[in-house]
Amino acid sequence: MALSPEERERLQALEERIAAARSAMEGAPERRVGHVARAGQAWRMVIDLVSGMGVGFALGYGIDYLFGTSPVFLVVFLLLGFAAGVRVMLQTAREVGKVLEEDAARRREEEGGRAR
Repeated sequence: MALSPEERERLQALEERIAAARSAMEGAPERRVGHVARAGQAWRMVIDLVSGMGVGFALGYGIDYLFGTSPVFLVVFLLLGFAAGVRVMLQTAREVGKVLEEDAARRREEEGGRAR
């Protein structure tokens, strides 16, 4: 089936629009991956906090159970678990900040190279 000149023009215009859209979307997958990675880092921080508190709870409850004490050790170890979780969260936040700074510096260098 042969294409008419009008159909060829429409097809050529469509191919140009597709090419323009592809060139505009060139950096988009990288941005999506960045968002997914950041979400993973956020979940990691939440899990670190909850697991620290869980371990503190378990240790405190176990010691209280063994010694037959009131929930003194439970409270103490729960607070220690919370402190440990916050500490790990802050370390993760520093790591994420460092990666974001490196990415920003790399993008500035790339943009500076394009401008020249």
